[in-house]
Formats: sequence, structure tokens, C-alpha cells
Amino acid sequence: MFFRRSKLPPPERIAQDPTDEPALPQRLSPRSPGEAIKPTVAPPPPEKPERERSGLVGIVSGALTFAVVIAIAAMIGITLFQRQVREPGPLAADKVVVIPTHSGTGEIAETLKREGVIDHTGLFEFAARFGGRPALRAGEYVFKAHASIADTLDTIATGRQVQHAVTFPEGLTSEQIVGRLNDNDVLTGEINEIPPEGSLLPDTYKFERGATRQQIVNLMKAKQREVLNQIWLRRSADVPVRTPAEMVTLASIVEKETGRADERPRVAGVFINRLNKRMKLQSDPTIVYGLVGGRGTLGRGILRSEIDRPTPYNTYVIEGLPPGPIANPGKAALEAVANPSRTKDLFFVADGSGGHAFADSLEGHQRNVARWRAVEKSRQAPPDAVDKVEPGPDPATPGRASAYAPGNGVNTNAAFALDAGTPGSRAFDASEGTRLDPLKNRSYDLGSPKTVPALGEPAVAPRGRR
Repeated sequence: MFFRRSKLPPPERIAQDPTDEPALPQRLSPRSPGEAIKPTVAPPPPEKPERERSGLVGIVSGALTFAVVIAIAAMIGITLFQRQVREPGPLAADKVVVIPTHSGTGEIAETLKREGVIDHTGLFEFAARFGGRPALRAGEYVFKAHASIADTLDTIATGRQVQHAVTFPEGLTSEQIVGRLNDNDVLTGEINEIPPEGSLLPDTYKFERGATRQQIVNLMKAKQREVLNQIWLRRSADVPVRTPAEMVTLASIVEKETGRADERPRVAGVFINRLNKRMKLQSDPTIVYGLVGGRGTLGRGILRSEIDRPTPYNTYVIEGLPPGPIANPGKAALEAVANPSRTKDLFFVADGSGGHAFADSLEGHQRNVARWRAVEKSRQAPPDAVDKVEPGPDPATPGRASAYAPGNGVNTNAAFALDAGTPGSRAFDASEGTRLDPLKNRSYDLGSPKTVPALGEPAVAPRGRR
């Protein structure tokens, strides 16, 4: 029996992965003998129509062109806008304009056009809304001549308002200070009550239009407490005042007695010496305050009959300090009381030059009084001049001192004589607070052309003779 030998696969076939499946028989296309089998290539995808491609390119090209045109137009517009807002405005000279409270951008633009600051309200509003500046604020502003819209917006947006000022001379009473605040027509509102005497610090205070009178009062109180606390801490241990309130009381008397800075410590020293010796202070301004209180002035001289009239404040009658201040002293007077001159002086009298002559004895004081009498006589004062205290020939009583040498036979035993008529001195000014007061405070209303000072002039009336 014959067996046919089977054909084995080639060795490389056997080495293949046993998981391989046998290749399927492939139908071969008829070919000529000896021709090799060539791989077939897949046909290319169909091309898009030429019309669709050209339409997309046109849309993209048109959009880019439009964007370029818009960008160029925007650049031109911004350039023109910036040029217009920086062009000089129509204002011929500096001008103060008040922007009312709660005004919107449109109302502000109308106000500025009405006042001649700008020409175009629409351009101003557009620049205000889209210029990237802070919100506009109501208030009182100074606009420079030919200010551009940009300058105008900067002025309002930054809030650089006109600064007003009110000045209170040292030695005014609280009632007089309130009266001056009420006379100021730039301030607003009412003052709740008259502040306690001596609780306000005289000074110059700045404020913006719309500030209230009570705000100024509160500021003066705060400044007085601050200054008083500082001075009290560095006072001399020898000063016979037990509380800050007593220091204010004595400083108010010093303030009313002299307006010269170089004399305040020495005048304070006289009163300190008299307190230490338990002598009556005998200060004429205390007579006046005892008679009229916060009004602060008689509007005339002191009558001889008023010198010994008993009042709680009359230091010709009471011993020691009065029950409270007779005015609002300044910082210099407080400093003088806290650190007075160390002398033995017990008396002082006007010397005719705007100051005072001091003495540590009655005899020396009487010589000073005689010299003052000669000066006063040479001036030939009219009969209706402010009355001076004129003591007579009676000797001084214990604890008191005669201010003058024998005169017309009337004895008042005054301790001090005050020069109310000497140019350049304040001393005791009996006209203070009346229509004759040379320091009647004035505040310029910069919104009124009649009171606006010329450029370079101070906005507050300068201090005159006190």
C-alpha cells in the first residue's frame, strides 16, 4: 500500500503566532502569464465646487476690511475727541462757580455753560461719562481762564473747592464768637446753644462752602481741649491754679489785659504774685463781664460807680479768681499762665507806648501812674473819651493798691490802669464787639464779584489793632 507524503508548510510559516488565522484565498484577476500582481489605489474624494470656496473667502475678506475701517475710524474719532476736550474754553477770566448739591452730569454741564465755562454740553457729558475720571462732586470751584473741558472735569472730579476762612481774635466771648459765625453768610445751619465761656480756641479756621456753623464750633472746642491738655501737662509747679478750668479763667483775664505777646508772661506773673499774697486781682475787664456777661463790652467806659458794684466776677470786690472765664483766651495767654515770668511785680499801668510799666511796690507804681498822667494830659482827650479809672487821694486799704496818684478827689482804689486809646495797643478795648470794633470779622464771599479779592490778596481780612 502506498502512502502519499503530505507537504509541510515552510519553516517561516510554522514560526508564526499560532493564533494567526489562515489567509483566505484571494480571487485573482485574469492576467497574462508572468504579470505581477499590482495593488489597487482608492479613488480620491470628490472636490468641493469652486463657487463655495470663493464665497467663504469673500466673507472673511470683507469682515477684515470692515474691521480695519472701523479701527481707523475709531482712531480718528478718539484723536478728534481728545483734541476737542483739550481745546481752550470760552472763559475770559478766572471765575468761581457753585455746583449745586445733588446735581447730575447734565445739570452740571448746563450750569457750566450758563456760567460761560464751556461751549458744548454734549461733549462735556460724553467726556464725563466715558473719560475714566472719578464721579463729579458738587461744591464751589475756581475755573481758570480758558480752561478746557479736560481741565474743568479735573477740577470738579478732584474736589479742589474754594477754601473760605473765618478768624476769631483772642479775647472774644463765646456769645461774640457765635455772633460772628451767624454773620458769615457762607456757613449754613444754626448753632444749638452758646458754648461755655472759655471752651473755644480763637484762631483762623478754614472751611468749604456748605460747612455748618456748628461744625466750626465743634472744631474750636476740640482744638481748645487739645491745646489746654498739652499746656496743662507742662505747667510750672509754682502756679497756684488747681485745675485746667482755673488756668483758663486766669488766662482769660490776662488776655483781656494786654494784647502784646512779650507782655503776657509778665502780666500773668503780676496776677500770680497777687494770688500768692492773697491780694485782690482788681482787673477792670472783670468789672465789665460782671455787668454785661457774654456781651463782653459796655460800648463805653467804666463808670466810677460800677467799680465797687458787687458782682460774682468783679475782682475789685471778690477775692481770688472769678467763678469762670470772662472770655476765650488764646494759646499764648494759656502758655503765659502756665509758665509766667518770675518777678516781684504787683502793679502795672499803661506807659503811653502801647505797653505797660510794671512795679513791685506802691511807690514805684505811683511814679509810673504820674508819668502816664502826663502822657494822657498831653493828648488832651475829649470829654467823651473812654473813661479811665481815676482814684482819689485816699490811702490804699489792706490788700488793695491805688492805681493813680491823687487826682480829682474821687477814690476808687483801682489796681490797674488800662490804655484803650494808645495806637498799636489793645489793652482793654471797650468797643470790642460793637459797631466800632476794628476787628469786626469779615469773610469774603468768593461767589460775589463785589467781594472777591484780586489775585494775590488774602481771602481773610488781616488782623488790625486789638
